[in-house]
Amino acid sequence: MKADKVYLVGFMAAGKTTVARALAKRLDWQAADIDELVERREGLAVSEIFARHGEPYFRNAERAVLAEQMAPRHVVVATGGGTFVDPQNRSAINHDGVSVWLDLTLDHAISRLPTAGRRPLAADRGEFERLFYARRAAYQHAHLRIDAGRSSVEAIVEQLVDWLERR
Repeated sequence: MKADKVYLVGFMAAGKTTVARALAKRLDWQAADIDELVERREGLAVSEIFARHGEPYFRNAERAVLAEQMAPRHVVVATGGGTFVDPQNRSAINHDGVSVWLDLTLDHAISRLPTAGRRPLAADRGEFERLFYARRAAYQHAHLRIDAGRSSVEAIVEQLVDWLERR
């Protein structure tokens, strides 16, 4: 296997964190989650960061955390839903490792979202749909696309391992 870093990209609720942990365990690598690292750095939940400081502040913190993830190898990184949309982040990710788009339908995304308001960008249904379709253009720049809406985590992990071994 030539790749020594995998970045999982995709929309909210695509399963990036869950798949990152399962894939890292399968490969005996580390797993990192950009949103969790931002929360740890800021001492606030993502929803609180958005509420107190706004999205631009969050995106700057996200970019800084992503930059810290460039050096380590043998890591599966779960990005935030908007991380890969930023052209600078997307370029860095695609040069540092392999990017995998965990794709799902809008209906799957909606059905997987918690109703507790943890996702600030999911509060308005119309805006959520607009964001879903707008971000797809960026996700298409990933090295690999996997349908994450119909497969189990185990099946996605096996598909990824097979793909990595063939690279």
